[in-house]
Amino acid sequence: MSATLALTDQDKATIRSAAYGAISLLVAASDKPHKAATAGSLALGSATGQVGHVLNAKSRDIHLTGKTVAELADQVLPALTAAVTLLEQQNPAEADNFRSTILVALEAAAATSRTGQPGPVVAEMIRKVTVALRAA
Repeated sequence: MSATLALTDQDKATIRSAAYGAISLLVAASDKPHKAATAGSLALGSATGQVGHVLNAKSRDIHLTGKTVAELADQVLPALTAAVTLLEQQNPAEADNFRSTILVALEAAAATSRTGQPGPVVAEMIRKVTVALRAA
């Protein structure tokens, strides 16, 4: 059995904002945004472990603002790195769980494209998110 995470409300908000923000970034790059949002959100909702409990908690603490993808990315990419960093400090296995959860959600969202394969814009957004996840 793994140790319980001792996360503050702010830590949980960071994790949720990072996860749902990553999906928002991919949706902004998608040619089928509604399908991408649905697939990505369903994947996050299927998360397990302690990260799954955080992502699936009913809350209103996800605050993503901005009128452009660049403004959204300025919030989300650092939040992804911060989320992995705080999870690494407490439970490296849950940090890995978070990373894999985000990547699966991005793959699910990307698979909704017209061709079933991510185009260059979506692929680049996935690359940026992956870099942020590994920066911790």
